[in-house]
Amino acid sequence: MKNLQDYIDNRNSWNSFFPGNKTITFPLSQKTVDDLARSLDGDLSPENLHCDGEISRAEAQRKYNYYGRVIKDLENYCLNNWLNTPTVHEYY
Repeated sequence: MKNLQDYIDNRNSWNSFFPGNKTITFPLSQKTVDDLARSLDGDLSPENLHCDGEISRAEAQRKYNYYGRVIKDLENYCLNNWLNTPTVHEYY
């Protein structure tokens, strides 16, 4: 669950710049899990994954692999905590 925790910590760091955004904490609710899945969908969009063509294919692949590990951690969290596992559409 290290990757999921890292992803959430990063999201919380970015969210702290915007007033009104809540800090993501454990235990995760179904709404939070669904929000994380939508965020991962956005992160995995081709434009975001490749930084609009500004990074190498190797770096984009590293990002894709990282997000894949986050998704696996999220799926395991859902299974272990009786939550519905959301679908991340951009992940193949």
